[in-house]
Amino acid sequence: MSLSLSSVIKLNDQVQMPQLGFGTYKITDLSEMETAINQALKVGYRSFDTAQLYKNERELGTALRKSGYNRQDYLVTSKVDNKNQGYDQTLKAFDQILNDLQMDYIDLFLVHWPLSNTFFDTWKAFERIYEEKRAKAIGVCNFNISHLELLATQANIKPMINQIELHPYLTQPKLVQYLNQENIAIEAWSPLARGKINDEKLLIDLAEKYQKSPTQVTLRWHMQKGHIAIPKSSNPSRIADNINIYDFNLTDGEITSIDQLNQDFRTGPNPDDVYKKNGF
Repeated sequence: MSLSLSSVIKLNDQVQMPQLGFGTYKITDLSEMETAINQALKVGYRSFDTAQLYKNERELGTALRKSGYNRQDYLVTSKVDNKNQGYDQTLKAFDQILNDLQMDYIDLFLVHWPLSNTFFDTWKAFERIYEEKRAKAIGVCNFNISHLELLATQANIKPMINQIELHPYLTQPKLVQYLNQENIAIEAWSPLARGKINDEKLLIDLAEKYQKSPTQVTLRWHMQKGHIAIPKSSNPSRIADNINIYDFNLTDGEITSIDQLNQDFRTGPNPDDVYKKNGF
């Protein structure tokens, strides 16, 4: 399979997302953020993922602005916090996001979790933001099939992406099949199960075969499956290692073997529970 650092996934509105992006979860210190972003840009990342929940949008925006790269040279994703969902609240939250990032648009804006009490109103605000061209693409996170089918009953615009927890211990085959059928791009958060996959014998054996690490094997699995993935690290050597996955190919049999590691194991909450409770 021919994949490279410049590989992209074309969303259903034709926006092209780099297949490998950079996650910023838990990086809140400005100095740490600047070090991480400068290293990420240096080794080739051009897509950066944040959220209101992470409380680091200002730090990310500052680091990107000071990097010397032009705004059109990279993509930025952010997500509305649960407490800011609803029509008016989402519009207000989006203004705050742009202010914090010090940008006049973002490339991808996502509903962070499905909440029953603000479900349709939030998406209505997203559609307005998209139509005003203040976000180049809009989508959702953590939506199960039931949430997407419900949204389709009132949405004028289909989500362009669904960012979900996805890794070898949580492969979500039914949801993945549905998203592929609906032409909704699949983006993996926690693509490495927060490091838990590194002790998996199969991945260790494959890492030895290809002279890679279990992390690199897992990220390669994501790429060959057609997922967008956003590994997070603030360690400069790991940031470089995570992108060094384009000089080997897993066989079809190896991909299937990794698929079979699924345990329906989540590192985060079940979206159905969040939906019912309207939050965590």
